[in-house]
Amino acid sequence: MNPTLRLRATVAGVITAGLLGAGAATAVAAPSDSHTPAAQSAPKPVAKTNTVTADHTKVKPWQQFRLHGKVTGIKSGTTVYLQQKQGAKWKTLPGTSVVNRSGDYSIRVKLGMKGKQQVRTLISKTASNAVTVTVG
Repeated sequence: MNPTLRLRATVAGVITAGLLGAGAATAVAAPSDSHTPAAQSAPKPVAKTNTVTADHTKVKPWQQFRLHGKVTGIKSGTTVYLQQKQGAKWKTLPGTSVVNRSGDYSIRVKLGMKGKQQVRTLISKTASNAVTVTVG
C-alpha cells in the first residue's frame, strides 16, 4: 500500500471512530432522558396520623383504663405521651408508652378528678383525637 493511501485510510478510520463515538454518546444519553417519567420523582412522605380509643368511657376515680392507639408515618419506638385537658390547655401527665412495629400502642390511665375528662396522646408533635371519659 502506498503511503498516501495509508494516510487516507488512517484519517478515514479516525473520522469514522469519532463519528461512532459521538453517535454512541448521543444514543446512550437520549434514552435515559426520554424514559424518566415524572411519576418516578422522590416518594412523598407519609402523613403522620395518631388515632386513639378508650377501653372504658365511665370509670371510678383512680380506676385504671387503657387508651389504644394507631399511628402512621411515625417510627416504631417513638415515645407516646398522655395529655389531659385542664381548662383551655392540654397538660402532659406522668406515664408514657412507645409505638410498636405495627404502629400500635397502649397506655394505662388513672384519673382522679370527677366529671367528664378529656384525654389524648401526643407522639412526635402529632396529637390524637380527644377521648371523653366520665369519672364518677
